[in-house]
Amino acid sequence: MCLAIPGKVLEIEASEETVFLIGKVSFGGITKRINLSLVPEAVVGDHVLVHVGVAVSIVDEEEAKRTMNFLQGIGELDDLFDDIVHK
Repeated sequence: MCLAIPGKVLEIEASEETVFLIGKVSFGGITKRINLSLVPEAVVGDHVLVHVGVAVSIVDEEEAKRTMNFLQGIGELDDLFDDIVHK
């Protein structure tokens, strides 16, 4: 199943050396570098939906919480976090 996981943008890297806009995003305490090129309007503090390392949309905090609660409720969160950590 392909899912997008909500995370909170903690930092946006300012670099002329990379082609993509990169940010540090937290997924319930796990922090990963994520491609933000599809959501260039994202700012620190925004919640984004991330699919395979790319933020695909900005969502409000309530939507992010509902999505995380749903994923936890259906038992998918552990597998998803496992995928995030090992990629």
